[in-house]
Amino acid sequence: MSTTGTGIRVASVDDIEEGEALKVPAETTGHGDAIAVFHDAGEYFALDDTCSHGQASLADGWIEDGEVECPLHSARFCLKSGQPQCMPATVAQRTHRVEVRDGGIWLHPGEETTA
Repeated sequence: MSTTGTGIRVASVDDIEEGEALKVPAETTGHGDAIAVFHDAGEYFALDDTCSHGQASLADGWIEDGEVECPLHSARFCLKSGQPQCMPATVAQRTHRVEVRDGGIWLHPGEETTA
């Protein structure tokens, strides 16, 4: 992982397989929570890693059809907006901008995406 003025390079595009996620530690991002970077349908998304409902890592969840399902209580969140899609979650996950550049995946912690 490398840092520049234009984000943090967290992986190469070949490092995160389709339907998988990478957990980037808070120490690396300088953010209050670890950030999960998801690969779904050829796109990359990033959300705060800790589920807003319970203390579970969303990077360990199931990714499908633009959503991630929490491994603890099965709450689902939209990867684009962070909005909860079902109970028991009622609070959205914070999103972070991700870009693919020069074969790498660049994370911009604290820069929310617009869904």
